[in-house]
Amino acid sequence: MAVRSGALVRRRQLARILRGLRQKAGMTIEDAAPKLDFSPSKLSRIENAHQGVDVHAVRTMMDVFGVGGDRWNAILDLTREASGKGWWRAYGLDDQGYVPLEAEASGVREYTVNYLPGLLQTADYARALFESSMHVGSRAVRENDVEVRMIRQDRLRDPENPLTLTAVIEESALRRVIGGPDVMCAQLAQVWEAAALETVTIQVLPPDACAHPSVTGAFIVLSFDGLGEPDIGYVEHPMGAVHIEKAEDVARGRVVFDRLRALALDPAESAALIERVAMEL
Repeated sequence: MAVRSGALVRRRQLARILRGLRQKAGMTIEDAAPKLDFSPSKLSRIENAHQGVDVHAVRTMMDVFGVGGDRWNAILDLTREASGKGWWRAYGLDDQGYVPLEAEASGVREYTVNYLPGLLQTADYARALFESSMHVGSRAVRENDVEVRMIRQDRLRDPENPLTLTAVIEESALRRVIGGPDVMCAQLAQVWEAAALETVTIQVLPPDACAHPSVTGAFIVLSFDGLGEPDIGYVEHPMGAVHIEKAEDVARGRVVFDRLRALALDPAESAALIERVAMEL
């Protein structure tokens, strides 16, 4: 089961705490770095989560910054968590992509246009999608990526660490046959079944919605309730992907998503449409 073990998000939390401790101690990076036997650039990388740090260095930092009491053990525990390896490492993924962020997220808001959300895909549909999109790598690499996608879905049914998915799906994505009629029929059946989960809300945006705030493309907003991390936006495009962290940009994404939900069919109407499209195949 895909448990929370996202080193990237934990590292971001730790970086923010360490930066705050330095500032509270009244030190600049240039003041603190020599006391820690760091270069200013190294300390800056640590405080911006661009470089990891071990418990020994964090102990020294807390000594220099005058930290004690109950916070000491909590910060060291967080340091150990930030140094841990996420489950995705076994599949050849590093900590800089989308999967580590989603692994620590509490909620996903996703708008899709041309295909169904990865968290709802069957293995056959995902495989066909990878093959049709000029997915880079061998068949073994594709199968590896399909397995990663299946593991991600475990959290939708995880009673201890659930992930909530709120998806707005263009109706055209339901009708685009990927992998052939049998694969698509099974895929729509899985989406319909997932819509009944407490953690999943699916709304279909019909073609008569006309122009709307996101006609330019799909996007995701990740939330991290309980971790103190701000929401993060994520957009994939043919040449790669980008994380969006600027607060006003992410806020705009949330507003656009809410508008899309208002234009879409409600969950019950959406489930009925999904079932109807499946029967037409």
